[in-house]
Amino acid sequence: MEFLRTASEEFDPKLIKRSKLVEVEGTSLIDNTAENLDLLRNFKAQPNDLLICTYPKAGTTWMQEIVDMVQHGGNKQKCARGPIYNRIPFIDLFPMKPISSGLEMAEAMPSPRTLKSHLPVHLLPPSFWEQNCKVRIIYIARNIKDTIVSYFHFHRMNQRMPEPGNWDQFLENFLAGKIAWGSWFDHVQDWWKAKDHHPILYLFYEDIKEDPAREIQKVAHFLDFELPDPLLKEITEHTKFETMKNNPMANYTTRPAFLMNQALSPFMRKGVVGNWKEHLTVAQNEKIDEISSRLLAGSGLVFRTEL
Repeated sequence: MEFLRTASEEFDPKLIKRSKLVEVEGTSLIDNTAENLDLLRNFKAQPNDLLICTYPKAGTTWMQEIVDMVQHGGNKQKCARGPIYNRIPFIDLFPMKPISSGLEMAEAMPSPRTLKSHLPVHLLPPSFWEQNCKVRIIYIARNIKDTIVSYFHFHRMNQRMPEPGNWDQFLENFLAGKIAWGSWFDHVQDWWKAKDHHPILYLFYEDIKEDPAREIQKVAHFLDFELPDPLLKEITEHTKFETMKNNPMANYTTRPAFLMNQALSPFMRKGVVGNWKEHLTVAQNEKIDEISSRLLAGSGLVFRTEL
């Protein structure tokens, strides 16, 4: 399942093309995911699975590395056993063959499994919710303004994502939910509601940035691990943005440039709260505030856009 070997040896870079969006049950998905939705729906979750779920660019890779470190007692060698995308399969990713899909990787993994998804609540495989399944889910939400900026740059560098267009076009598509994995507003709110009837730890990107040790301890307790102070400090240091940005097992530099062109934009770009200020015009900022105030009204969700 080693991605780099199959991709570089058997892929013709000229065959790489950007995905198209397909609407499924009111949610825009990339075409490969939409085409394999039946396979996804039939995926069998196991009671001791752990699912890390986010809207894209909300700190997914960050949480994957945190969880892997917690599960392996801070053993950096074990966490360097392979790139993050091999250690924790992305179940809604269906790349071009011969690369294994996230589902195939998950099904080949021994239990207990840690998995990743960007799916909204209503498209998650039903087995995650059925048969008194005790799957634990960690959900991370990030403020909309920084999410938009990060997602735009991710579209630019990831040559399999849909064509982003220019910044103004991308922003309009994002606010309309015409973007891969659908509406940010629906995503964060539906998962917020889901936590009331399922074992879900709902975290905020901004809280993790503000006090990583506090939030990592929350993760550990959710997973029934005790982290003594020295181990907590070690995990906090290992999962700092600067450390992960230079870690080839976490920063996606093991993927070939014809798939992820990090010369256009690094996969790990800024990792801060408030970078939106360098991108949004006053009018764009006011428009997002107005739409957010209207669409999040009554949800109980509060997002911080600066620390």
